[in-house]
Formats: sequence, C-alpha cells, structure tokens
Amino acid sequence: MWDGPAFAIEHARCGEVPLVVASPHSGSRYPTDMLAATGLTPHDLRRSEDCFVHELAANAPELGAAFLEALFPRAYVDANREPYELDPLLFKDPLPNYANASSPRVAAGLGTIARIVANGQPIYRHKLSVAEALQRIESCYIPYHQALRGLIEDRVTQFGFCVLLDCHSMPTLPRGSNGEAAAQVVLGDCHGTTANQALVELVLRAFRGLGYQVAYNNPYAGGFITRQYGHPECGVLALQIELARSLYMNEASLARTTGLRRLRDDLASVFAEVAAWTNTLINQPRAAE
Repeated sequence: MWDGPAFAIEHARCGEVPLVVASPHSGSRYPTDMLAATGLTPHDLRRSEDCFVHELAANAPELGAAFLEALFPRAYVDANREPYELDPLLFKDPLPNYANASSPRVAAGLGTIARIVANGQPIYRHKLSVAEALQRIESCYIPYHQALRGLIEDRVTQFGFCVLLDCHSMPTLPRGSNGEAAAQVVLGDCHGTTANQALVELVLRAFRGLGYQVAYNNPYAGGFITRQYGHPECGVLALQIELARSLYMNEASLARTTGLRRLRDDLASVFAEVAAWTNTLINQPRAAE
C-alpha cells in the first residue's frame, strides 16, 4: 500500500514563467505489497520506468518553471492514462461500471494499473482486488493530477496562459526503412490539437540546433496528459517530449551513462528557449492561442 507522498514539486527559484515541466513516469519507489505480489525482479519492474527523466529535467526551476515529478512507479499506477482504464484480466472481482475496460491501452495490458511490464512479462502472480486498484488511484493518481492541474491553473490565472512540457523516455527506435537515422527525440501534440505551431517549431528548432534527430507525432503523438490538459483555446499548450534512452543510459543494465549530463544540459537549453518565448507573450492578449 502506498503510504508516502505521491509527487514532488519544485517551484521556480529565479523568477517565474508560465511554464510547467512534468515527469509522470520516472518514479522508482516500489511499495512492499507490490514487491510481495510480483514474480518479477526489481530490475524487471524498472524496465517500465522512464528512468532518470526527473534528473534530466531537474534544471527547469532554475529557468523560472515549475517542475512536477511522480514518485510512484509507472508499473504501480500509470498517471498517463485515464483514471479508470482498468483491465478485467487483472482483477478477481467485477470492475465498476464507470471503468474503461476496452481501451487500446487496456488491451495491451498497460492500463492505469498495468498487467505487464514494458517487455511483456506479467507483473503479478495472482489477480488483484478492485479495492486495491481504487486505493492506488486515490493515493497516487488523483493527488498527482490535482497537483498538475493546480500548477497549470495558477499560471493561467497569473499570466493568462501556460505551457506544459510532459517529459518521457522511449526505447531506442530502429533506423528508417531507407536507412535514415532514427529519431532521438519525438515531439507530440496529438496531431496539432494540444499546442500551437509556434511552440512546436520552437522546440523542433531547439533540439535540431543541438544536433538531435527529431520526429513529430510519430511514433508517439501524445498520451492522456497531453490530451487532457492541452487546450490552446483555453490558454494551455501541452507538448509531449520523448527522449531516446540510449542517449543517457544503458538500456540493458538501466545504468546512467556519461551522456546523461550532456542531455540534461541540452534539455535545460530547450527549456530556456521555451521560457524566453513565454516571456515575450506575457503582455500579448490571448497569448497562447
């Protein structure tokens, strides 16, 4: 059972800009009840994490942004899902009628409470109770989203708009069919619905200027968080950022590599460009539309 804080927030230390940076999948605190219920090793469980993304994004507050980090692991509760995307194959009792039991994420075994880890191995040796799932959602998922919503709403109130950068990591992608280099960064705005062209082009240029291969909405177009909070018509722009793990870690051992420092510094440079851009918009009416 989760009995600690669900998230950590670090506020801006040098001024403040209408920018929120989030890492919902890098938590690594595994509750003892989960470890007792699984047949997997801790290393196998950690394959589902966006390992070290909270470290990569940790410079955001120095640039005036707020930074929100989930402390619970993705394999325990996935904050980038609807609150009740629940897999009937995982539970020993019937699901509540408000559960979404038929989403593509559920069908893949990766609902709000995952049935499998990233490489397809089943997490649990036995089925769970629905009450346990609801307790996880109440203690972890809901507080995380309350915190994220609060950070966004505070900035919309203060500045009239907010930019959310939702940060993730991804397995290294294969080279293209014609041998072209694989994307190292993938930006997603749910096919143009959660951000505006100016923000997307700014972030694309920033990463490419640092030497990265960047893709847009392919193969990752943005998850639940991006869709849920990105509403340009209401002054909130949301962009998902996926970073190739091979840039900063060994994907087999899950150990940091020397590339972590470079990527952390480069990511800070991108955040700085976004923060500067938001500053130019603060006095413009309906700036984020």
